[in-house]
Amino acid sequence: MNYVISIWHVMRRELKQMFARPLYMFASVGVMLLSTFFFITLMRQGTAEEMPVAVVDKDQTTISRRLCHEMQATSSVDICLVTSSYSEAREAMQQGRIYGIFVIPEGFYSDLVAFKRPQMDFYVTNAYTVGGNTAYKQMLTVANLVSGAFQREVLRKKGMSEDLIMKRIQPLVIEGHMVANPWNNYSVYLVSTILPGILGLVCIMLTIFTIGYELKMKTSREWLRTAGGNYTVAMIGKLIPYTVMYVVLGFGCYAMMFGFAGFPVYGSHARLLFGLLLYIFAMEAAGIFLIGCVPTLRDAVSIGALYSMLGFSLSGFTYPVSNMLPPFRALSWLEPLRHYYLIYVNEALMAAPWSNSMVPALSLCAFLLLALIVSPRLHKALVYQNYPLK
Repeated sequence: MNYVISIWHVMRRELKQMFARPLYMFASVGVMLLSTFFFITLMRQGTAEEMPVAVVDKDQTTISRRLCHEMQATSSVDICLVTSSYSEAREAMQQGRIYGIFVIPEGFYSDLVAFKRPQMDFYVTNAYTVGGNTAYKQMLTVANLVSGAFQREVLRKKGMSEDLIMKRIQPLVIEGHMVANPWNNYSVYLVSTILPGILGLVCIMLTIFTIGYELKMKTSREWLRTAGGNYTVAMIGKLIPYTVMYVVLGFGCYAMMFGFAGFPVYGSHARLLFGLLLYIFAMEAAGIFLIGCVPTLRDAVSIGALYSMLGFSLSGFTYPVSNMLPPFRALSWLEPLRHYYLIYVNEALMAAPWSNSMVPALSLCAFLLLALIVSPRLHKALVYQNYPLK
């Protein structure tokens, strides 16, 4: 009971500090609200649409105008410039107004009728990865459709049946079945990991700051006296208000993603939320470890920010970990976001059994040991206040 009373006193002290500094609320609630609103609305259609492209029509025939019409009818690209001058289209690309150029050569229709295999050129800018890839994919699709349509008309005039025509044009029929995300919604892959990553960044930064600020301002002894001189009670009482706040923010993001935005969850919501809780605890433990190892608040905050940002790259949701160099594959095990991402994929997208998520879950639990490793060193720092003031 004495421990519970001491924890309550520490919590009251910490709550006063939280509301006395607006930075605490802005660096947590404000950042998460802005990030959630931004990323949820960033790709509200799920995929990038109406990418601006230009068509250089040097043929100026009925078939070339039909090509432009067919491309404009798609939702992926938007033809914002039709010209006969390649220089004009190139200038528009250099200015960043378009992502791709579709060139219809002069004499395209006559060469097509004469079976001279006219050549169509695509130019895309990969300075904008999504825009360039989307434009290229759509232009390539239109070109293939034109080729198939012309072959079909020629074979029809030769008296061939529709069944034989389709077997000639498309001897192999490919059926694609996208597992877990049939809508090809980029937000399902990106936002579902980016928002937890930002939450983890908030967790580790605030954990480092709240403990490091006590050391910097020489108030750590007062903090310990409030906890009855017990280091464990002091740490638990300080972290409980923030942990509750992180959990509320995390569950709020979860509701926005899987409720409001309609992201799929084919597995268990309970296990996925449990993985989110472990992730929050792991990031807090990493923050305690960093402030316990690094003697200055400024350096610890900088290292914590770098460590958290590396998690976005090493988690594997943008680039497969299996294709990384061996040293980086090993480093990915040191990032809690990587393990949460594996739990998310197993539960939300693959509906895999819980046994598949046991290793990531146990890995997140292992991060809790970091707080225990530095506890003697951090306890001495709180008592002797021997950390530099910088």
